[in-house]
Amino acid sequence: MTTLYVIINWLLLFSYWSLISGITLRIMMKRRSVPSSMAWLLIIYILPLLGVITYILFGEPNLGKRRIKRSKALWPSTVRWIKNLKRYQQIFSDKNSEVARALFQLCEHRQGIRGLKGNQVKLLSKSEDVLHTLIQDIGLAKNNIEMVFYIWQAGGLVDRIIESLVEAAWRGVYCRLMLDSVGSIDFFRSSHPTLMRAAGINVVEVLHVSFLRSFLRRMDLRQHRKMVLIDNYIAYTGSMNMVDPRFFKKNSGVGQWIDIMVRMEGPVATAMGVIFSCDWEIETGERILPPVNINDIVSFEKKYSHIIQVIASGPGFPEGVIHQALLTSIYAARKKLVMTTPYLVPSDDLLHAICIAAYRGVKVHIILPRNNDSILVDWASRAFFSELLKAGVLIHQFKGGLLHTKSILVDDQLSLLGTVNLDMRSLWLNFEITLVIDDDDFGRNLAKVQEEYIANSHLIEAKSWSNRPYWQRILERFFYFFSPFL
Repeated sequence: MTTLYVIINWLLLFSYWSLISGITLRIMMKRRSVPSSMAWLLIIYILPLLGVITYILFGEPNLGKRRIKRSKALWPSTVRWIKNLKRYQQIFSDKNSEVARALFQLCEHRQGIRGLKGNQVKLLSKSEDVLHTLIQDIGLAKNNIEMVFYIWQAGGLVDRIIESLVEAAWRGVYCRLMLDSVGSIDFFRSSHPTLMRAAGINVVEVLHVSFLRSFLRRMDLRQHRKMVLIDNYIAYTGSMNMVDPRFFKKNSGVGQWIDIMVRMEGPVATAMGVIFSCDWEIETGERILPPVNINDIVSFEKKYSHIIQVIASGPGFPEGVIHQALLTSIYAARKKLVMTTPYLVPSDDLLHAICIAAYRGVKVHIILPRNNDSILVDWASRAFFSELLKAGVLIHQFKGGLLHTKSILVDDQLSLLGTVNLDMRSLWLNFEITLVIDDDDFGRNLAKVQEEYIANSHLIEAKSWSNRPYWQRILERFFYFFSPFL
């Protein structure tokens, strides 16, 4: 009996260390930042069993076998679609401004497509305007409506959006909705999905969360895009979820959420349609590549001059392209760089690029919400302030609500807007989308919005920040430890 216990103990010990060694080797073999690898190793060796389970659940961007299989299967048809689109050379831009040239070259090499010209673009900086304009466009839709949102919450003008979609479905418009399971959890618990499906709207709950699925794919991998496509020639994207800020998270203590969206007409809608079709096929298995409406495209190409590139990220899309695009944009700055983000937990490369821009003499502004809905991110972001302030970066804390806008403006010419936060989750994990717009008129419009944010912000002084209480510094460093996972 004693011998049996000894054998069992040795087997358990061997299994334990084999598991620890296997996870350690897996961490070391993955190409990731050193701080992230070290953080994972510390967690695993300080809290071995809990650390191993946590790594299995959250350590790698595992999409799940079924979705990975679909992702691989869709690319040949997507490549053929892009090749077909390239036949219409008149819709592609062959020149860019000096500040945008490197970024557009990067996007062409990483995504296989050049910037699209001939787009009409309108910046919508007020949520009420976004919802009213969207209601009008839905009312005029003739063929199809596709939407992707992280959060969909009924109430206020969103109820009118739902009514407009139901009416569109009844008159024969094909409507598809992809909503994230976590972000839209309250919506899926309500009666609205049943109502919409009864009208013929195809509502899909994306990336379901459950205990059993947690061991098959990473649970914090989320569908974070915000996109609307109408009749393959109208498109919206930006930072705004499908919520009415007057009714959203009223008890959170951070005020109303402040967002921007961009409404577009032209070839860019066709490109965004490909992104939606990829997401749709990965989730449902159904192939719905959009048609190339070249007649509509050519008519817009003759009327408008906005040049746009669309960057999509997430499993199955070019790895690290968002991160590379941000770095390229920052290094292209010569005079002024303005960044707005609700969550600032940058990679070391991004942090250094921002600081180097300031050291080069670029006037760098970062605008953040003064009150944040994430305590972890709020404290972790403060750990970067000292280094940024030392470099001469101007950090503004917005006082008019939770500033949720994600935007970058380089030299008043190159604009980046979309769903990407300056944190690890957006940069390396989630399904995200960013617009790159090379146009000085649009840049001036974005600059006006950013100036309004700055006017309603508190500027952090380097001297007063250096005199903050010591206990705050301890909390900042503690939460900074978790920054690779935020």
